[in-house]
Amino acid sequence: MSATVKTKGYAAKDESGKLSPWEFERRPVGDDDILIDIKFASICHSDIHQEKGHWGEQQYPQVPGHEIVGVVAAVGKNVTKFKVGDRAGVGCMVDSCMECDHCKGGEEHYCENGATKMTYGMPSEAEPTGITQGGYSDKLVVRDHFAVHIPDHISFEEAAPLLCAGITTYSPLMKEQFEIGDKVGVAGIGGLGHMAVKLAVSKGAEVYAFTTSADKVEDIKSWGVKEVIVVDEELKALQKYAKTVDYMISTIPYEFNLGAYVACIKPGGTFTYVGMPKASSITVNNLALAMAKVNYNASLIGGIPETQEVVHYCADNGVLPQIEVINASEINDAWEKVVNKDARYRYVIDAATF
Repeated sequence: MSATVKTKGYAAKDESGKLSPWEFERRPVGDDDILIDIKFASICHSDIHQEKGHWGEQQYPQVPGHEIVGVVAAVGKNVTKFKVGDRAGVGCMVDSCMECDHCKGGEEHYCENGATKMTYGMPSEAEPTGITQGGYSDKLVVRDHFAVHIPDHISFEEAAPLLCAGITTYSPLMKEQFEIGDKVGVAGIGGLGHMAVKLAVSKGAEVYAFTTSADKVEDIKSWGVKEVIVVDEELKALQKYAKTVDYMISTIPYEFNLGAYVACIKPGGTFTYVGMPKASSITVNNLALAMAKVNYNASLIGGIPETQEVVHYCADNGVLPQIEVINASEINDAWEKVVNKDARYRYVIDAATF
């Protein structure tokens, strides 16, 4: 397996946010690697932020995509986790040191040696392009540890969003250890937010969904929430819900009035932020936080064991994302719809169309 892997995909060539077809080569399949024939890859708002340079200067061409599912086509000689023909998925990271306590403890995304390698846009001497390239493509070479098994009783299309939207919301929700009947708020009902709603409902929470999109109300109600709050520009709708929820998770991907949402949490409750807006665009009034007596934290994704856990949990319990399958030629249009809040709720790209 010494040959590089010829790959077709869609790449950003600059910060315009417009993608176009690109053929490139991935590294050869190493002793600890697997080759995945990608079947589907879904679109995350993070893809848009990164390729537009919102999080810093990027190297192009760059293929985004970190919600990836497909079939194992080849395995390295040391691989025992997978065999050819297995269903596999890859999320937001593809490597780490695997030697520090965090990596050994299943939190590879918090590698103490700073060796966590994200799925796209990270410097990589092993890759012919010089950086990792993501899942908007037809093939992927990845270290076997960083792939998870996709059970037979969930479709590839519905499994793909679990690799980021699923784990990113599942991880903090499970760490909160809320009880059945506890009031959980979800702010921002897009790709991540709708999964947060479905996961919290499935665990027995009374869910309060906060959205700026009135046309999403009926969808959200159908997922079993306690209440849907349509947030107006002046945020007056939030005032009625002061000190209402025990816990709130926010997936809002842009700068917003944090304090207005924090005020909806009971004293002693917790606010978790998983949205990733432009760097340095969130301002927190510490006095207001202190007066509210609300614990504030942020969360990244989840480790590989927890990612495998959420895939099985969602497959076993029918907690599935609401998706729309698109062709590769529709990616740019889909990105515009994500930015304009028109996605319902995760676009999934058919890799056969690359």
